[in-house]
Parts: sequence; C-alpha cells; structure tokens
Amino acid sequence: MATQHFFPLASQAGMSSEPILQVQNLTKSFGGRTVLDGVDFTLTRGSVVAFLGANGSGKSTTLKCIIGLETPEAGSITLGGTELTTLRGTDLAKARSSVAMVFQKIHLVPRRTALENVCAGALGRLGGPASLSPMFFPRELKEEAMAALARVGMADHAHQKAGRLSGGQAQRVAVARALCQRASVLLADEPVSALDPRAAEEVMALLAELAHEENLAVAAVLHQPDLALRHADNVIGLINGRIEYCGQIAGLDASMQSRLYTPNRAAA
Repeated sequence: MATQHFFPLASQAGMSSEPILQVQNLTKSFGGRTVLDGVDFTLTRGSVVAFLGANGSGKSTTLKCIIGLETPEAGSITLGGTELTTLRGTDLAKARSSVAMVFQKIHLVPRRTALENVCAGALGRLGGPASLSPMFFPRELKEEAMAALARVGMADHAHQKAGRLSGGQAQRVAVARALCQRASVLLADEPVSALDPRAAEEVMALLAELAHEENLAVAAVLHQPDLALRHADNVIGLINGRIEYCGQIAGLDASMQSRLYTPNRAAA
C-alpha cells in the first residue's frame, strides 16, 4: 500500500490545517513511459506546497490530472470529500469549480481589460447573457472582480487592456481571476518561470500571502528551489514520477535538492 503524505503544518496565525484535497495512487503514462507512479499526498488549507524536481519528473502532470487537463490511468482525487474520478459532465465541472489554475503562459484575453478578465473567473456560475459578453456582467460581479484586483494590488490597472500589462502584472490578474472564481485550491504550474526575478519574487510572495490570509491551499510547480525555500511551507519532491521527498520546507537540505536535480535522474 502506498504511503499517504500528509503535511504537519507549522503553526501560523489564521492558518487552518483542514484537508481539502487528497490524491491517492495517481498513475499516468505517455507512450508507454510512466510519468506518475503511485503518487500520494494531501493538501491542506492555509499553506503553500512547492512541487520540485527535474524536467520530466511529473510535477506539471500531477497538477494537470487534478484540474482535468490530463486523465490518470489509476488513482483517486478527492476534493472537499467528493471523489472526482467517478464524476462526469456537469457534475464533474461543478465539483471541480473550487479549483483554479494559473499557468506559465498567462491565459488572459489581450483585448479585454484586466477587470473583464477577472470577471471571467465567475463564468462557471453565471447563466444567460452574462456568460456570453462582458457587456452583460452584473454590477455585483464587477464589484467582486474589483475587490479581487485590489487584493492582488492591481486595482489601478482595472481598465487597462490585458495585452498591455507586464508579465508580473498579468500573472497577478490571473490570480485575481482565480479569486473571482471563489476557488479554495489554487494550482500554479510554473507561474514565475517567464518572469524577471523581482516579479517572480512578488508573485510567489502574493501566493503565500493568499494561502495564509485567505486560507487557500496553494500548490505551485517551481524550478527555483530558492523561491520555494523563501515562500513555501511544504515541499513535494519528485523523481521519475515518484515522491522522493514530502515534508516541511525546513527539511529540504542541500543534499535532497541535489538528489531532486541530479542530471539524468528524471526522464527526458
């Protein structure tokens, strides 16, 4: 039986240790190559978990299986007590609506304003004309979106076209969109790899702040162990699709970092 990884959280004011997402025996292959091999872990509210490991170790695939961009061959994904792998169609979409994802390639609509992009986070719960065009967004939604932009420090850019924002600003808008989605779990797949060092630091600090102050569960795929050391609470380290390290950030010593990033340990 696989070991279920559950993080002992360091005590912080306002931090909850409520389990929100359980992954068990997650298995995924591409073209006969095993990418995930029995991955098990539990995410809790109020903390940031950094996924570390060399290219091909299974970090991004894990998050994509959770959000539904990839389908695992085996395993279970339980969100807030609901088993996702048994659901289909609208039931699955509804259950998964509490999970949001931000990507390395920031998926904003360039010709829309920051405010309109953030409002789009609520499309899953909107019906009628409001789901078809920004001109029909209700006032209450625009107010919620403005509050989300203010929360990430982007209120002054609400009416600026997304295509004119810097990379760091655009990623903040993407995070605000996740807040407008009312997500309890925020998955970030290499959210800072395309940003300059200062913007990367700011975005990771924002994600940690939201986890701790808004009681979100944040899981971020990173290629920079130093960013994880500064902003994550816990770490999952993967080698060849298996968890090599799972624990608090304080336990991630230089020796373990070297193991996770030793050349040729992970599949190409």
